[in-house]
Amino acid sequence: MSYIALYRKWRPASFDDIKGQDAIVTTLRNQIEANRIGHAYLFCGTRGTGKTSAAKVFAKAVNCDHPEGGNPCGKCESCRSIAEGTSLNVIEMDAASNNGVDDARQIKESVVYSPTNGKYKVYIIDEAHQITKDAFNALLKTMEEPPAYVIFILATTEPHKIPVTILSRCQRYDFKRIDTATIEDRMREVAESEGISVEDKAISYIASKAEGGMRDALSLLDQCSSFFLGKEITYERALEVLGAVDTSVFSEFLRCLCARSVTDAIRLIDRITVQGRDITQFVTDFIWHMRNVLLAKSAENVSEVLDITADNLALLKIEAESISEEQILRYIRVFSELANDLRTASQKRVPVELAVIRICRPPMEKSLDSVIDRLKLIEDLIESGSLSKETYREGTAALAPKESDPEREARKASSEEALKLPKATIDELKGIGAKWNEIVHAMPEMYVPCLRKATPSVRPETGRLVIEVADETILGLCEDDLFRKSLDDAFLKVIGKEVEYETAAATSTRENGQYFPPVSVFGMEISVDDEDFS
Repeated sequence: MSYIALYRKWRPASFDDIKGQDAIVTTLRNQIEANRIGHAYLFCGTRGTGKTSAAKVFAKAVNCDHPEGGNPCGKCESCRSIAEGTSLNVIEMDAASNNGVDDARQIKESVVYSPTNGKYKVYIIDEAHQITKDAFNALLKTMEEPPAYVIFILATTEPHKIPVTILSRCQRYDFKRIDTATIEDRMREVAESEGISVEDKAISYIASKAEGGMRDALSLLDQCSSFFLGKEITYERALEVLGAVDTSVFSEFLRCLCARSVTDAIRLIDRITVQGRDITQFVTDFIWHMRNVLLAKSAENVSEVLDITADNLALLKIEAESISEEQILRYIRVFSELANDLRTASQKRVPVELAVIRICRPPMEKSLDSVIDRLKLIEDLIESGSLSKETYREGTAALAPKESDPEREARKASSEEALKLPKATIDELKGIGAKWNEIVHAMPEMYVPCLRKATPSVRPETGRLVIEVADETILGLCEDDLFRKSLDDAFLKVIGKEVEYETAAATSTRENGQYFPPVSVFGMEISVDDEDFS
């Protein structure tokens, strides 16, 4: 006899074998014992959760000559013929290929014939959501009032596509995802019976990869046992077969991103690629890892939410303490977009590396997420009490690209050559005072507080405009490239000329025993009223 796949060989033969669906199993068994069998059932749930298997067991149980506690005996002629697929009382249909009105008409014509042996004629329609609307309409009357010996069982992964008129005629049972512990126990039982040597860590990993589907878990176990025929299936070997990586790599990768180390992150990606791992699977698993970190940081009683070991949960909590919720949400958004792009990408490594650079170099982006990263740097410096011009520059140097983009520099030079804006003269700079409020209004709202108490003046010996802000903290914010570009645009918009300027902090200059700038052309401090921005 040819080899039978594990998920087929170990398909549940009785209700006792159906794992993880205790409520549904208990209800169906009670109906059989009390002889309160319905005429139409709808089994819903994700793949591999036991919908079709439960339907077949139910069909055997209602036709069994000697049921035992609601279970089929498995020994009578009816049970054996249904198990072998030769029974005329159980009709299995694939709605993916039998979904038209003609197929519905055949069902209507066949239900008039009573079962040749046994008590019930059971129609099991798999992928029922693919039946057309017209075919469903043709079945309405038959499903509402079928002959007493007919039972319909519809199985589907997409119940929302089933017409309401059909739903109202069926008893609905929702098959939930099977928890990891239950899948692990079943895998150990199968492995022991099949003589497959597999370590517990490998079983736990395969069970987690099945995502609540028993069929997927047994298929993965079958795949691993075939690859390492006669050998023990270790955790590392399971990773090799499934093209996945050790979960510790995700922690290492996340630390590289938090440290904004492009080099280390790219090296890790290179290591994964050289090992032959699936880069798409790596991205998908990393998104899931970040989701776990986010839950460990924000959810209460996280051990009840995450189905992981205590050791892994402790590591997640340590990682969660080192990263803000805003950062992790940004990482999830970037890598979720990447996962979609990888579906059609011919060179999968390049988009992954670009996503790493996007995260590690926020100044390359103008999105709100990149601004949040800069604000996070400022908050960290304030908490440590070390915010100054020098520390902020050092921090932004880590955020900024190490090398300039030649094409960008060329475009910038070409643009500047084309514009050839005249520079403002000293007399024009002295007249800025009358337009200062207008200049401040032209700035983005996020930078207005920096100029709320600023004093513009002219340094006589250089003829440069000096903008004196309140203290070193505000000065650090004003050193940002985006701030300077915004101020350049504001000058251009208001006075139509290029302005050469420098910024200084009043606190530091006065501490040195001198008042800077030495000459104020305004004679008073220029400020912006709060109500102007209310």
